[in-house]
Amino acid sequence: MFNLIKKEEKARLGEIVTPHGTVKTPAFMNVATAGAIKGGVSALDLQNSLHSQVQLCNTYHLHLRPGESIVKKMGGLHKFTGYEKTILTDSGGFQVFSLSKLRDISEEGVKFSSHIDGRKIFMGPEESMQIQSALGSDIAMAFDECIENPCEYEYAQKSIERTYRWLERCKKEHDRLNLLPDTINKGQLLFGINQGSTYEDLRIAHMQEIAKLNLDGYAIGGLAVGETVDEMYHIIEVVEPHMPENKIRYLMGVGTPENILSAVKRGVDLFDCVMPSRNARHGQVFTSQGIINLNNKKYELDKKPLDENCNCPACSNFSRSYIRHLFKAKEILAMRLCVMHNLYFYNTLMEKIREAIKNDCFSEFYSNNYEILSTRI
Repeated sequence: MFNLIKKEEKARLGEIVTPHGTVKTPAFMNVATAGAIKGGVSALDLQNSLHSQVQLCNTYHLHLRPGESIVKKMGGLHKFTGYEKTILTDSGGFQVFSLSKLRDISEEGVKFSSHIDGRKIFMGPEESMQIQSALGSDIAMAFDECIENPCEYEYAQKSIERTYRWLERCKKEHDRLNLLPDTINKGQLLFGINQGSTYEDLRIAHMQEIAKLNLDGYAIGGLAVGETVDEMYHIIEVVEPHMPENKIRYLMGVGTPENILSAVKRGVDLFDCVMPSRNARHGQVFTSQGIINLNNKKYELDKKPLDENCNCPACSNFSRSYIRHLFKAKEILAMRLCVMHNLYFYNTLMEKIREAIKNDCFSEFYSNNYEILSTRI
């Protein structure tokens, strides 16, 4: 499923074959929580204008509405959303984590209350696999418990033991579902998730155990949820040597352009984050010269595009002055243009990273861009 083409130190150039196409890595996944990018950006925008390779959809939110049975009747997420390339669905585990005041975790799974209407819901490994199978995604994530940071060592240890048992149940149910005659995507892949808070021994032990299950890919979860950036990088460095070299490596929920550069440098292949779209909706734009905030008055008469080195639909047609005006006038077009720009920026940043690894100059690319991309102008 995954082909490692070459390495420059730990940075990896590769590709993963999915039922809806080959994804070149390192890659960024565009987060379409409820089947669409917030800010008025469609699947057609993603695949036709924004260089997207993967769309990530949210199992928990789609389970609540419209419900996986409706999506399945509509032919699965690809037909439902119009996105023809690779789709990954998360397991719902992180959303359950974020509902800490509304949940009850047991060996069977998690009981929780809907954040929409309060109705009681149960989700366990089997239910998560069944929902994701009905959605018809190309990559399903195993159901896990995302542990908050900081966390008591004893709780973290019991949690990863339970998450491993859940993973075994996920694999068994996933294998069963892929053989059913009415399954939409019989080639759906399954990724396991490494947990263990910020405890090195727990992270290593858990990674070694889940690696034995020979899954299609492996993710590092439970980061960017309370620990420092240095702690996050350290955990990646600790876990990476124990991740199978011939499997794709996914860092969940991360992050900024500098986070991505740093994680690629440490051997990670796949990323997702709501930051580019969320920040864009508030006027924060990532550019090749740093981060700008269009709410600042200095852009009121600025005729330049958002980024003079960008060919996205927004930069090709509109000025900073005009888009700032749209924000002040509360026009939804402001959000749409900035979200399109930020996603284009992230996706083409990954293209540049892949090209740099291919040409054995990623270290130079990292040095030349790290500080610039994190600079607030």
